[in-house]
Amino acid sequence: MTIRVLIADDQMMVREGFSVLLNAMPDIEVVGEAVNGREAIERVRELAPDVVLMDIRMPELNGIEATREIVVSDDASKVLVLTTFDLDEYVYQALRAGASGFLLKDASARQLADGVRVVASGEALLAPTVTRRLITEFSRMAETPRLSAAVQAQQYGELTERETEVLVLIAQGLSNAEIASRLVVAESTIKTHVSRVLVKLGLRDRTQAAVFAYEARLVTPG
Repeated sequence: MTIRVLIADDQMMVREGFSVLLNAMPDIEVVGEAVNGREAIERVRELAPDVVLMDIRMPELNGIEATREIVVSDDASKVLVLTTFDLDEYVYQALRAGASGFLLKDASARQLADGVRVVASGEALLAPTVTRRLITEFSRMAETPRLSAAVQAQQYGELTERETEVLVLIAQGLSNAEIASRLVVAESTIKTHVSRVLVKLGLRDRTQAAVFAYEARLVTPG
């Protein structure tokens, strides 16, 4: 299946450059572009792309608000945030808004294509060390208060001990295969645990699960 991509960025050179790189891939097709967050939302409604490459700092409506609206209104389109700096102060907010991960604008063609494939498959772009560092740092610095003790008890109290263990490992950036190796179980078993964690916590994907774990203090930043 061809992965359909929408590129949302206010810089024409970025849009054109990414379009050329992605259209060169046999399994990826750029189906549209947007110059701001408002247009990105409209284009998602029109085109229903599999993945939206979303710049954060755009006129009219920024990428954070656009991501939030897209996630709420469309379960199919995944958002991959584009940023110039790996510790952009807004990236963590974008992840909280429902983005499935982030990618640096200076990523290579291979990294860009692989990032799109990972997000399109339903996984979160969480494995790179830099992403773990970002989530850790901004979970500590985020303006939004962390989950209260009452909310924590209500939400993750329903998880089994093994599911809680899996949630913590997700937040540490481990893939299903790595978690399976760590816990000495089949990868299919881990996939089942991950699905149950997401359902019980009412979360969209692994990125939101990781953010939840940090905010609930299941994982200590550091």
